[in-house]
Amino acid sequence: MKELLKLFNICFEVMDLNIFENVNASVQQGDIIGIIGKNGAGKSTLLQLINKTKVPAQGQIQWLQQDLKMYMVEQETESHSFEDKTPLEAKLLEKWRVPTNDFAQLSGGEKLKARLAKGLSKDTDLLLLDEPTNHLDEQSLELLKKQIKDFKGTIILVSHDRYFLDAVATKIWAIEGKTLIEHKGNYSSYMEVRKQKRLTQKREYEKQQKMVKRIEGQMNEITSWSKKAHAQSTKKEGFKEYYRVKAKRMDTQVKSKQKRLEKELEKVKVEPVESEYNVRFSIKANNKVGKRFLEVKNVTKSFEGRILFKNVNFTIQHGERVSIIGPNGSGKTTLLKVIVGQESFAGEVWISPSVKVGYLTQEVFDLPLEQTPEQLFYKETFAARGKVQTLMKHLGFTISHWTEPIRNMSMGERIKCKLMEYILEEKDVLILDEPTNHLDLASREQLEDTLAQYNGTLIVVSHDRYFLEKTTSSKLVISNNSIQKQVNKIVPKRDNLEELRLKLETERQEVLGRLSYLTPNDETYKELDKKFIELTKQINELLC
Repeated sequence: MKELLKLFNICFEVMDLNIFENVNASVQQGDIIGIIGKNGAGKSTLLQLINKTKVPAQGQIQWLQQDLKMYMVEQETESHSFEDKTPLEAKLLEKWRVPTNDFAQLSGGEKLKARLAKGLSKDTDLLLLDEPTNHLDEQSLELLKKQIKDFKGTIILVSHDRYFLDAVATKIWAIEGKTLIEHKGNYSSYMEVRKQKRLTQKREYEKQQKMVKRIEGQMNEITSWSKKAHAQSTKKEGFKEYYRVKAKRMDTQVKSKQKRLEKELEKVKVEPVESEYNVRFSIKANNKVGKRFLEVKNVTKSFEGRILFKNVNFTIQHGERVSIIGPNGSGKTTLLKVIVGQESFAGEVWISPSVKVGYLTQEVFDLPLEQTPEQLFYKETFAARGKVQTLMKHLGFTISHWTEPIRNMSMGERIKCKLMEYILEEKDVLILDEPTNHLDLASREQLEDTLAQYNGTLIVVSHDRYFLEKTTSSKLVISNNSIQKQVNKIVPKRDNLEELRLKLETERQEVLGRLSYLTPNDETYKELDKKFIELTKQINELLC
């Protein structure tokens, strides 16, 4: 297969931070290469080096095809042009149902699909994709997989999506320990090989440590003999010369033995297995009294003449864990902005005035990018600064990140900076818009565990069904200009059955109370009556 380019001993640094070193790899025509690694490992940087938008500190990239045509779809951008669309690009935009009027007003998924459509429609030999699955709903993700498999050129992509990598990647580049490991195969096959290598390395290291212990014992023994011989040479009157010669002979034997043992050690030098990368954090909330956190009444939201949702009614209680689901462009982020008062709407939204709300947007450009974490999380006392720095360490940051501008950080690291605000401050309510986007696997799993134990109210937008199943218990489904609240169909633990029944009963009583003020002719009566019947059915199923 024809080689397109080679990487020779590539090193890259940002300020005083060494991102990676001695990176060697090759790209063949037709490869679909998946780059994996933790947040901040240098995945996006590696794409930018190949794209010639960054220059390595050391090493070089050898281009084996001089007229190679490249295009890069970046992870996030603040602007994008729909001008001069090719017929293929227009076709993809239509397939993905992306409006082409104002890029700034599109949803996160629509923005990404607009950029992907341009990249996939280019006549390029090498296509670079940075996190192409973020924001995408299931239907869009399936279309992306098909487009990648049908692409005639070579693709190098960065992703944290294990299933996506298994479906499309023919080769894996893993950035670990500041270097690159090249593997032919998909993500799962790489992880299996990695597991076996680590197991072999662990066994070899343990064998080596036993040998070191044995050799050190032997060296201690012959050193003891030498000391004893020297001691005897000073005590034996009349025989000092004999014992002095004997002691010197012993010294020669000791040195010879030491050299042989040291050579034996050098032959089998094995490094210990590096600890697996992990992150640790927790989020707590103040205990709130009262029942309702949020009530939405007859809310309608339109956007440029298009109705997103109409006459919406629902209630969220304190302590509820709610997901908002729907296809790209259905209005999930808009609904969050309506709730927090950042979007105009028709109808009524009531929020408990005593709650402290943390709203995590999916944007990565709304941070003070020129500031450092030291400036962003400024604390007056040494103890308070120490708490922030310890949290950063647990989130996978290094000491040098403390004084590094946020602009230099990866998108995943920026998301972690935003999460830190809610970890440091106890919020009663967390409203999270696509919180797992950009996060590496370890951070995503820790966020899942943390939110599963969070004792406040949770509202989450995400396309990650596994994440939602683990962290939420009910959902708001946006479909056909309507929003329906549903309780997740789960089999609760025996201890939680009564708690769930009481929650459903409370919700049913609220619906019944609202129905009592309406007549069958009222616009929302039919919808509330349907909700009442549904809740009654769910309660009866629990009692059976």
